[in-house]
Amino acid sequence: MRLAQPFAQPYVPPMTMPLIDPFARTIDYLRVSVTDRCDFRCVYCMSENMTFLPKKELLTLEELDRMCSAFVRLGVKKLRITGGEPLVRRGIMTFFKTMSRHLTSGALQELTLTTNGSQLEKYADELAACGVKRINVSLDTLDEEKFARVTRWGRLPQVLRGIRAAQAAGMRVKLNAVALKGFNEDELFTLTDWCAQNDLDITFIEVMPMGDLGNEDRIGQYWSLKDLRAKLATRSDLTELAERTGGPARYFRMEATGQKIGFITPLSHNFCESCNRVRITCTGEIYTCLGQEGHSDLRAPLRASENDAQLEDAIRAAIALKPKGHDFDYSRQQVDGQVSRHMSHTGG
Repeated sequence: MRLAQPFAQPYVPPMTMPLIDPFARTIDYLRVSVTDRCDFRCVYCMSENMTFLPKKELLTLEELDRMCSAFVRLGVKKLRITGGEPLVRRGIMTFFKTMSRHLTSGALQELTLTTNGSQLEKYADELAACGVKRINVSLDTLDEEKFARVTRWGRLPQVLRGIRAAQAAGMRVKLNAVALKGFNEDELFTLTDWCAQNDLDITFIEVMPMGDLGNEDRIGQYWSLKDLRAKLATRSDLTELAERTGGPARYFRMEATGQKIGFITPLSHNFCESCNRVRITCTGEIYTCLGQEGHSDLRAPLRASENDAQLEDAIRAAIALKPKGHDFDYSRQQVDGQVSRHMSHTGG
């Protein structure tokens, strides 16, 4: 009689095996850009006079549903919708409503989005009804004149009303503030105090070398979060938290206020060793690293058949090419690791 292998693993059908990259990282976090368009023109994200993609090149809402659902089948547990500004996409709430079925089934643990806040006053209640429990709002300054300057087209009062609407709808709001040298250094305590007073979390992000440098000096903008954190520590003890939300942020509690503050440091401290995410553009390209040019096309296999077998094969092939990490580096006062595409193209 043949004895069973004592440590034999149960067979897992190929289509249900989790997504594992070449460095044994499980990919369970997907960020999807639903549009490259935005109603702001933030200086670190896009040029003032952008040429946007023809609408026919964008995935339809139905195709976005198929794409995201394929990733959910393959083990993605967290789905973040980005842009451009995702809430300017026509019919986008239909997409959120259909994707919420994966929350109901338990296949998806979290459906969320990153937004500039301009449309939140309009959509906050609908988002909450779709199961969105927390959102990120990009906000770098509380000074109305500076806000208009950094966003070029933005209106601060509209964003603040949107944040209040999101909170009233029951969603947890976290601010994402890009640390910009010579721009919001003097607002470090203003921003953190305002968040503490309004029960908001905040994460600071180092500016990344993406897009055309002809208009913006990224090295001149770069403010290391090591310096930012040291300044916060002059006011209060900072206790590192074990909490992780599936992204690159490392969180601390500011003991003086009890608030949570995150730091995303792609330049001063590479966080790639724990990367569990990939990004899909609104045209169906998959970028397995924000800081690399390499990408694969998923739109062609998506459209090749109503059956998702080709799409799932293409997804697995793309994950197999995921690099160990990015090459962003300002240490030699030059922009090593620069990538040519704008942040709005990839979706953050």
